Parts: sequence; C-alpha cells; structure tokens
Amino acid sequence: MQMGFFGGISRKRGGKIPGAPVNATVYVFTSLVLLSILMLMFFSTNFIFGVKNAGLSAFSGVRGGIYEFTSFISRTVLSVSELATLRREHAELIRQLERFEEIERSNAEIYQENIRLREQLGFSRSLRYRRIPAQISGRDPNNLYSALVINKGSYSGVSNNMAVVAWQDGIQALVGKVIQVGAFESLVMPVFDLNSQVSARFSVTRYEGIVEGQGNAETPLLMRFVPRRARNDINIGDIIISSGMGGIFPAGINIGRVSGVNILEYENTLNVEVTPMVDFSRLEYVFIIDSEPVSYEITSGSIND
Repeated sequence: MQMGFFGGISRKRGGKIPGAPVNATVYVFTSLVLLSILMLMFFSTNFIFGVKNAGLSAFSGVRGGIYEFTSFISRTVLSVSELATLRREHAELIRQLERFEEIERSNAEIYQENIRLREQLGFSRSLRYRRIPAQISGRDPNNLYSALVINKGSYSGVSNNMAVVAWQDGIQALVGKVIQVGAFESLVMPVFDLNSQVSARFSVTRYEGIVEGQGNAETPLLMRFVPRRARNDINIGDIIISSGMGGIFPAGINIGRVSGVNILEYENTLNVEVTPMVDFSRLEYVFIIDSEPVSYEITSGSIND
C-alpha cells in the first residue's frame, strides 16, 4: 500500500475500494435507464394520446351512466304522465259509450212507441163513434173504485159515463167508463170493479146477461142472468160483447171470452166466468168514445196533449 499525493491511501490497479457497495453502479445505471424510458414515453405523442384516451374513456363511462339515469327518470315521469292521460281518455270514452247506449235505448223506445201509436191511430180511424185519445197516467189515490187516471178531462170534451175502450194485440176491447171528470184529468172505472155492470151478450148465440166485476183485474168477470136454456150452447172461448142496452156502452164492443160456467140446480139462470180481453197490466192508451155515432172524423189532438 502506497500513500497518495494528498496523503490518502491509493488502491492498486484492479483492486476494490474498501467499504463501497458492490452493486451501487448497477443500481444507478438501471435507475437512469428507467428514468430515460419513462421520460421518452411521457413526452411521446402516443403516450399523451393514451392518457387522453384513458381519461376520455373514464369520463365517457361516467357521462353514460348519468345519461342512462336521467333517461330512466325522464321515461318514468313521461310514462306516469301518459298513464294519467290514458286514464282520462278511457274515462271519457266510457262516458261517451254510456251516452251512446242511452241514446240507442231511447231510439229503441221511441221506435216501439211509434209502432204502438200507429196501431192506436189505425184503430181510432176504424171507430164509428166520436173518440178522444188518452193515456193512462196513474191510479185512483183513494182506490175507491180501482179507478184508472187518464190525462184528458172536460177541457178535451170528456164527460161522465163515457165508455172507454182500448186496442191491444189487434183486438178492440172494453176498458170501462168515465166516473169523474176534471179539467185535464178523469177517472175511469174498469170493468173488473165491484160496482161495474155492463149489458152484454154472446157474439154468436146472442144470449144476453149482465157482466159484473169481482174487484180484481186477475179475477174473471162474472156474466149473470144468462138463461138456463143456453147451457148446451156455451163453449169455452166464446166471445162476450156489449149489447148496447142502457145507452152507456155502444153495442158490439168486445168484453172478454168465456172461461167457465157455473150451473146451480136451484137457480133458473147461469153464471158464466169471462176473462177480460184487456190485459190491464199492459194498458197504456185508451179511447173515450160517445155512444152516439158520427159520420165524420173529429180530431181531438194527440194522446199526450
């Protein structure tokens, strides 16, 4: 070992510095190489674009998520709004459908009403007596005579004891007679009333009797004082008509059909059960007629006037 010029210890050629790390130079060299590579990558165009693309990709993902979220909220709000609108439109369509159905029902009722009125008009023209058309508007509130209320009175020419007839199922039949008259309404006692009596006869054999009511529209009328000798000439279904005697009911008006015969050995007459031709449960329109025939047509207004 030799002392250097500055008095230090000099190592011989090929020798090692005592105490120095073996790989220090390698570490320094490696670090410098890596740093150089990083700097080249950082300052190169491809690296910059790579970083930008990475940032853009990350930002795009966030932006896409936000867009999807806001779109979902918007679609939900829009769907709720559309549902409310559809419900309102559905409710309006239901109301319109109900109105159309009501109009259809009204048209059907008007059509049927016109048919019935045409039938009544045809019957009215066939009558040989002065007639006043009327409509059943109610029942006697006191129920003294099981009376029917009609919408015509003295103002229309109605008077007491006028006969009342109807036209049902193509058949003219007796309803009753007027017993009370007001200015615009009248009471009609039907043939089934207990106080009703009509002079009548068989339409074919011409045997006569008196048809009386038994107080109920569902109970047959009773034709009394029929001669006993008519027993073998009476058949179920025979037609009973008004005889015209008494001056109230014109002759030839249908009253009913024979439904039974009661024969009592100790009496000289027969009691004949008669089913009215008028179905009082369906009675709507009537005609008040005068017993005196006329040779010209009198117009007394419509049924509803």
